[in-house]
Amino acid sequence: MKKNLFILSTLIILFGCMNDRKEIYQTVISDINVINVADGSVDVQTVFIKNGIISKIDTIDTPGLYITDSKIDGSGKYLLPGFWDNHVHFRGGDSLVEENKNLLPLFIANGITTVRDAGGDLTENILRWKKQINSNAIVGPTIYTSGPKLDGANATWAGSLVVESYDDVTKALDSLEKIPVDFVKIYDSKISRDHYLEILKQVSDRKMISSGHMPFTVELKETINSGIGAIEHLYYILKGCSAKETEITQAIINKELSFWNAMDDLIVSYSDATAQKTFRLLKEKNTYVVPTLHIGDILSYLDEDDHTNDPYLEIIGKGIIKTYDGRIKRALNTSDDAKKSRKELNAFFKDLTKLLQDAGVKLLAGSDCGAYNSYTYPGVSLHKELEAMVNAGLSPIEAIQNSSYNGSKFLKKDTISGTIEIGKVSDLIILYSNPLQNIKNTRDIHRVIKGTKIYDPKEIIKQIGKSKL
Repeated sequence: MKKNLFILSTLIILFGCMNDRKEIYQTVISDINVINVADGSVDVQTVFIKNGIISKIDTIDTPGLYITDSKIDGSGKYLLPGFWDNHVHFRGGDSLVEENKNLLPLFIANGITTVRDAGGDLTENILRWKKQINSNAIVGPTIYTSGPKLDGANATWAGSLVVESYDDVTKALDSLEKIPVDFVKIYDSKISRDHYLEILKQVSDRKMISSGHMPFTVELKETINSGIGAIEHLYYILKGCSAKETEITQAIINKELSFWNAMDDLIVSYSDATAQKTFRLLKEKNTYVVPTLHIGDILSYLDEDDHTNDPYLEIIGKGIIKTYDGRIKRALNTSDDAKKSRKELNAFFKDLTKLLQDAGVKLLAGSDCGAYNSYTYPGVSLHKELEAMVNAGLSPIEAIQNSSYNGSKFLKKDTISGTIEIGKVSDLIILYSNPLQNIKNTRDIHRVIKGTKIYDPKEIIKQIGKSKL
């Protein structure tokens, strides 16, 4: 009897020791198709998450060797890094603060775990939201922000920092570093040629990251050689592909030509040889390009497409919807020739995007969603941007790479995010179907993992109060 008790006691101790040796994970995703966004390969693996970090990846599931609070059966599903929307805006002044904040969960519901805020007038609020998101007080994506844009006096966008002298450049960048911002955004509505180039020089000297538009008084090669990190939108790339860029630039300086009037001339004078030279320079200088194709489709066809029954209009705040009026009225009131030219330019940009991708220029997928950008809705617009890239001729993996993979590299966050690797943050999306076969499958979301939290997109939408999205 004593011998049996001794054996039983020994077994209990041994079993307890075995349990003590078991690794504890917050979440385990078993037997899932892990997509390597760097090369498009797919492997069935089990991913182990601890404290919001990917701590282990194994080829087999060994349930007897670990303990977890949350296990997700990934059989037949697909795992990707959380998407990045590399061009969004939070703006509209004090009256739209809450409406902007209320849209943050839409990004998570759409699998977007990180956004790059490309300038606005709600910086203090954004900094507060960042802290609340990081502490899980509110639901939303990681936000990397430029803070206010830099522009000249009487700038188009409220909240912009005014630059009218070289001293202003220094003061503006000092203030942005103090915030601190994640990158510097330059706008082109009023900024002078000399001050624009000075901003880029000082940003490079400070080893800050820059992105922006480009005044047409500057040639694209000057902007690239001055160290800009990313060109927002394709108007400026088109300018650098013109065999007559120098002449057109001088005409702009002389006020003989306007931004929009120059577009037809730029398309007519497009040169394959000039374009390839520009693409090589972009690649050599590691300058990124943000095509924003989806919003181009939306704005080019405002005169034709009826958006009154868009389901997202039921959840977008009335104040933000009101800001759509300006672009809508301009689109409806412009001449037939201008409408035609806008559509032709939009089609040309799709060809240009494919040429950039084929030339090895790094692209960033960004929706440009936010107040004033009519019918470009937070969350879903990033998926439509990926679809637009594929429609332009990119492969699904190329479009996907332009989201989190390239986004993390641009902001120098690729050591902590952008791919599914040990030591990186557990910002992940689980899809029911393979996005490499059909880019629309990026919307077929089972779960979104943001750090230590697991979200069911349907539950987020239900909490918002709409089930038709």
